[in-house]
Formats: sequence, C-alpha cells, structure tokens
Amino acid sequence: MNINQLMKQAQAMQKKMGDMQKEIASKTYEGKAGGGLVSIAMSGNGHMQKIDIDPSLLEKDEKEMLEDLIVAAHNDAKSKAEEDSKASMGGAFGDVGNLPPGLNF
Repeated sequence: MNINQLMKQAQAMQKKMGDMQKEIASKTYEGKAGGGLVSIAMSGNGHMQKIDIDPSLLEKDEKEMLEDLIVAAHNDAKSKAEEDSKASMGGAFGDVGNLPPGLNF
C-alpha cells in the first residue's frame, strides 16, 4: 500500500467518524430513575433537553431523593448515548488492525 492510498483511507475514515459524531449528537436519549419517577431527555453530546418529575416527588421532604434521581436519570441517558456511540463506531470501522502502528483507533 502506498502513502497516497493510506492518506485517502485515513481521510475517508476521518470524514466517516465526523459524520457519525454529528448523527449521534442529533439523537435524543431518555434516561429514567426511581422506576420512572424522574426522566430526562439528553442529546447525544450530553446536553439535557427536558426533565420530567412525577408530582409525588415535589414534596419538601423528598428534596434529597429527587436530586439523587435527577443525577441517576442523567447518567442513565448518558450511558445510553455512549453505548450507541461505541456501537456505531465499532460497526462502522470494524477491525482496523491493518493500519500501521500508531494509527489504530
């Protein structure tokens, strides 16, 4: 394989990765906690878009639990986004073991 072919291959992979990152960022992931008492919607790049809190949690003595559930719901959505990203990238690039040392992803 000559250097020109290698550079073209690297550029194509870089473009494909950029396109996949844009696609993931445009998706919405929902995370839930407390059996669905708290749910959030988050973009693929980690920006919280919406939060839904069951009215039963809006009592004064439930403040600490509510805060914990919000964090848990956000982490659930973030995990889903990360799993989707890994699956997309792994499926797109498969085994890149044929690249020279130092160019592995």
